[in-house]
Order: sequence, then C-alpha cells, then structure tokens
Amino acid sequence: MLIRKPADIRPSEITSKANYLNRRAFMRAGGAVGGALLAGPSLTAVVPTEERAKIPGVSDSEYSTGERVNSYEDITTYNNYYEFGTGKSDPHENAQDFEARPWQITVDGEADVTGTFDFDDFIKPYDVEERIYRMRCVEAWSMVIPWVGISLADIIKRHKPTSRAKYVAFETLLDPSEMPGQRFPVLDWPYREGLTIAEATHPLTILAVGLYGEVLPNQNGAPIRLVVPWKYGFKGIKGIVRMSFVENEPRTSWNMSAPHEYGFYANVNPNVDHPRWSQARERRIGAGLFADKIPTRMFNGYADQVAHLYEGLDLRKNY
Repeated sequence: MLIRKPADIRPSEITSKANYLNRRAFMRAGGAVGGALLAGPSLTAVVPTEERAKIPGVSDSEYSTGERVNSYEDITTYNNYYEFGTGKSDPHENAQDFEARPWQITVDGEADVTGTFDFDDFIKPYDVEERIYRMRCVEAWSMVIPWVGISLADIIKRHKPTSRAKYVAFETLLDPSEMPGQRFPVLDWPYREGLTIAEATHPLTILAVGLYGEVLPNQNGAPIRLVVPWKYGFKGIKGIVRMSFVENEPRTSWNMSAPHEYGFYANVNPNVDHPRWSQARERRIGAGLFADKIPTRMFNGYADQVAHLYEGLDLRKNY
C-alpha cells in the first residue's frame, strides 16, 4: 500500500451547503517508521475516502451547543490554513488537489504504545460523534461548526502515556509540493501545536475527521485535525502526522513566531487583548458586515466545563 511519510524521514437549523471539487490520487511511496505497528490497512474504512462522502455510524454528542450552526459554505470557504495560503479564501482555492488519503500518523515519546499507524487503524476502535461547537478565532470572528470527531482522551488512553508525559505535541505534514504555503517562510514549518495532558484528555477535546456528517474537506484539515473549543482557532492543528508525548512544554508555531502575541495556552479570554486588537467582542461569520458584534465569553462559553483546569494559573501571564 502506498503511504504518506511523516515529515522526519442533526441540528434542526442547518443551512444550505456549497459544492466544491476535490480530486484524489495515489500518494508517493514511503516507508514506515519503526516501533510497534498495528496490522495492515483495515478491510473496512472508518472514514470513507470519497469526497463529500457520509461518515457511517455517527452518533449525537451530549457536548453539543444548541446554537444555530454556520452554513457549510461559511465553514469551508473562510479558513485559516497557512499551509495553503494566508488569505481566508486561499485554503479553499488551493487545497482541492491535496492528497489526503492514504495517510499515516506516528505516535512517539513517553508512552508504551508507539509506532506509525495507518489512519483507519488509528481511529477505528473509537466511537465517532457529531459535536456542535462554538469556535473562536483570534482575529475576533467566530463560527458554530458541526464537527464529526473522536475523543482524544480515548486515543491517548490506548497509547498508555507514562508518568513522564506532561504534554501532548502535534505536527502537521511537511510537504511543500502539495502545500504551496509551505514554500514561503511565513512560519517555521512544519506547523506545531501542543496541549497539557489535562487539556488533551478533557472530554471536550476531539480529533475531528469530518463536518456536517461528511468527510473532512481538505481546507478544514483533512484527514484529521485537533478541535479544542475553548481555545483560539490556531490551536486546532490540521493535517496531523505526528502525536508525541513529552515531559516539557512543547514549542508551538505561533508562539515561536510571535511570543508577545500568541501564548502556549491560547484560552479564549475577553480580558486579554491581542496587542493589535481587542478580544472583548466578536462577529459571527455569516451574520453580515453590518451585524453587531457580540461579547466574547470566557473560555468561549465553556468556562463551567474547563475553568478548573487553570486553577491557580495567572491567565494574563499565561495567555
């Protein structure tokens, strides 16, 4: 089977969807990284490979918000994904030929179960849920998105991190041939992100594999991305090829690029402004240019669920 190598070797108010084109082809051959590998490719894919395919067996989640969701067009044409360009429409325009399957994910670091795993084997044992989450971007815009995903806590449990694992670090694919944004030094590629173990194992944290009940579009991070709804959007790393259990706080892309603007935690906090704009209010994408901004809620409205994770932590210094 051809594989991609890691870089180092139900809601009632769903609005209309927009069509887009996504062509797939076989990917160039690569080798598996050492470690404890799972068996060969699954006979039955958990997530279909066809564009816009429905994901079978998706259940509703108790964690969903009851807010009106954004349209499929909003969600798939207004994106931050610098690997495909810095403009909001660039990912939709530039990611259509990206080859998101087949795919492999390497798990390494302070854990008992490590190795390189075929995408379907990586996610197959777990329940797939639709979770409707409020999502907040650091540029003061927001959406409500019906993600289809898997509990990250369940995946972490399977890999049995040791007592030395204090953080989970992630990396995006590094492939400038398919990701034109990586041909420019906008960031120190590949994209990197990380969470504390407590954040990563919180019930709200998921690895998303779809939206609107369908396969995740390329411009939204196909085939698998992180979703942490109480944090700013740049924490939601896309196109994940590596998950590492580490003892020390991992370096993260935007914190490396502009540490005075982007902290490691990136919790939504209306009381801490970005140096170049206020974070106290936000505008819902799709509401129109003249729509009033709404107050930003602490932890993006998830304070009751996650505030305890940061007891004793100065959220102005640890932004």
